[in-house]
Amino acid sequence: MTDRVFLLADCNNFYVSCERVFNPDLENRPVAVLSNNDGCIVARSNEVKALGIPMGAPVFKYKSLLEKHGVVILSSNYELYGDMSGRVMEVLSSFTDNIEYYSIDEAFLDITDLNISDYSTLAREMRDRIRLWTGIPVSIGVAVTKTLAKAANELAKKTTEFGGVLSLINLGDAALDVLMDRVDVSDVWGIGRQYTKLLRNYGINTALDFKTAPSAFVKQHMTVAGQRTQMELRGVSCISLETEFKMKKGIISSRSFGRAITELSDLEEAVSSYVTTACQKLRSEGAVAKKVCVYIRTNNFRRNDSQYNAFASKELLGYSSHTSDFIGPALSVLRKVYRKGYRYYKAGVYISKIRACTGFVPLSLFEPSGSKKSVVSSIVDKINDRYRADTVFFASCGISRDWTGKSERKSQKFTTSWDDLLSVY
Repeated sequence: MTDRVFLLADCNNFYVSCERVFNPDLENRPVAVLSNNDGCIVARSNEVKALGIPMGAPVFKYKSLLEKHGVVILSSNYELYGDMSGRVMEVLSSFTDNIEYYSIDEAFLDITDLNISDYSTLAREMRDRIRLWTGIPVSIGVAVTKTLAKAANELAKKTTEFGGVLSLINLGDAALDVLMDRVDVSDVWGIGRQYTKLLRNYGINTALDFKTAPSAFVKQHMTVAGQRTQMELRGVSCISLETEFKMKKGIISSRSFGRAITELSDLEEAVSSYVTTACQKLRSEGAVAKKVCVYIRTNNFRRNDSQYNAFASKELLGYSSHTSDFIGPALSVLRKVYRKGYRYYKAGVYISKIRACTGFVPLSLFEPSGSKKSVVSSIVDKINDRYRADTVFFASCGISRDWTGKSERKSQKFTTSWDDLLSVY
């Protein structure tokens, strides 16, 4: 049986790279992108990583260090990042249809059937084309298993000697082991924090250590997934390419508020907005759901404030993807858990019991067949996609929405809004 050949393309510091495409002044400067509400750092340029600032670091905690080194701080611009991701994936799909969109900035490709022998040259061509057509730098790893391709990608990204590309194809066992000894066990795909801690306690610190560990040890201390990872490091492909879309088990929509909320009316607006977003995602995936959960919480970091966290859920009478079917139950749940006298910091909506949409299903015996809800939802989605989000929205979402999260340093929507196109002088 011929070995499969997997390629992993991973965008470098993706959010930062997207910002640099449209603002070249940011090149070679320390740049950090913040989370919703400008609270934590979710993307770092290499210059920021060199300062020792970790992923997820609260901005207030590192404020003096950020200012000292002149770090450019930007609010997240997810509309821009999503569009740029689509462009990168489109370039990748020009090489093969056997592609798994693993995340917003990563994709696995099965390139076995391309009938080539020089995979390094192909990877460099792919890398150059993505940079030329989109402006986004990527690192590429090639190997006979997905886990090895991930490891190769880690080395290509973190080690300048490889120039952003590393193929492990046709390497001898000794040469491969030398490279695997340079991959920290925490960077092995499928090994999380808890397993990393466990493995280090037994002197297993690198990918090579894990690869050569006794199979009985891995079987005893780890799940079947751990055994699968070890086999993959040994060159046995156990994880196939997932090219078919997988239905999500749940969809969550939440955000921290820009200010503390005390009034129920503000929470109702927020929850209605989050329901709207979740239902849009549901429809975009061709799915329907039956259950909605709402949670609210105060800020646990404000020790002087009274603390309160609560959640509750409600099931619809039937499956639906229409926003109007979910807003009522969600607000009913919110009113049930809301308590006066607290300063609320965050709320969220979680939609679950999801399945594929197979046609119109009335929520009750009295709802007419051929409901107009599908037509209305489709029209609203098209309008909001064509112009901007919330061009058409439910009144319960509110008008002013002064509770929305902070986004004071957000860049323009360079690729999705006519009003934000770059000006050339």
